[in-house]
Amino acid sequence: MPSGLNTITFWSYHLLRVLMGGIFIYSGAVKLLDVKGFARMISLYELVPDQLLAPVALGLPALELLAGIGILFEIPGALSAIFAMLIMFCSILWYGILKDLDIDCGCFSTAELKGQNSLRQALYRDFVMIAGCCYLYLYRFLRIRRELGASVPVKFIKII
Repeated sequence: MPSGLNTITFWSYHLLRVLMGGIFIYSGAVKLLDVKGFARMISLYELVPDQLLAPVALGLPALELLAGIGILFEIPGALSAIFAMLIMFCSILWYGILKDLDIDCGCFSTAELKGQNSLRQALYRDFVMIAGCCYLYLYRFLRIRRELGASVPVKFIKII
């Protein structure tokens, strides 16, 4: 068990990992329970062709759910999947803000508050989660570096 400041970073790492995993599990599960509603939500952004709407409406929440479970159990690639999804979500939310879309964000349900303010709040929330991902990456890098020794180069694949 680490001591002092290391104990704080140890527990903050695990707490953040569980929190982010829970968010993605909840988000994916809610959308999977209402796939048709989520498909309608996606269609309002007008970014996905109609023939791909059903696979995206089913696949994206399933990926969120699996990545959330993966980060809980520290399965390699789960953090990278969450990071990539957050970047994609930020891009889509930014697009919605720029196009002045008056629609729901669709992040946690199909019945969120409508409007630009909702999109902005979701964008800021995603920025905070991206910062959380960066903290998790940094912690993993430092942990591996400590385990291997500072003189040994850390392979990128061990961090993701």
